[in-house]
Amino acid sequence: MKHFSEISPTAERVVDAAEGLIQQHGYNGFSYDDVAQLVGIKKPSIHHHFPKKEELVAVVAQRYAHRFRSELLSIEGRYAKATDRLTAYAALFEQTFSVNRRLCVCGMLAAESDSLPELVAREVTQFFKVNLVWLTQVIEQGQRAGMLNSKVSAAALAEQFFCALEGAMMVGRGMQSTGGPAIIGPTFIAMLTMA
Repeated sequence: MKHFSEISPTAERVVDAAEGLIQQHGYNGFSYDDVAQLVGIKKPSIHHHFPKKEELVAVVAQRYAHRFRSELLSIEGRYAKATDRLTAYAALFEQTFSVNRRLCVCGMLAAESDSLPELVAREVTQFFKVNLVWLTQVIEQGQRAGMLNSKVSAAALAEQFFCALEGAMMVGRGMQSTGGPAIIGPTFIAMLTMA
């Protein structure tokens, strides 16, 4: 599999188109014909860059996860307090959702996990692990500082927060709501800070 940093500008346009299609329709909801139409190239050109759909989607997930990790590092550089980091983290989900109720690429793919090729499933799992480890560390920091509830383990709270944000996107789309993560993020953080 190619690494996303090694692809050509044309292949990057293909990845961009596939990302948007995944966020709207999932893995099984789009074809190379859909990508070709969006990019304005012939289907054989897509196959030249990505012989199999699973390779294309794995690169999409890989690039998405890399950008997300970069955002996590940026949050660490901008905010010292755990609550501020968690607020900025929730804003990442809202940024995605605010564009036509798009969903997290890896969240959307995970909804189809039983039918995903192993190559794609590995990228999705890695994305989830990175997020849960990061959130656990942030919550542990907040608990040590006495800012966050320590009656529940940091790992359990991290998983609940992550699930709440991913779920808020799904429910927000299903309800045709503009709320989504913008409401759930602050609510969950407020619950974490209550004594």
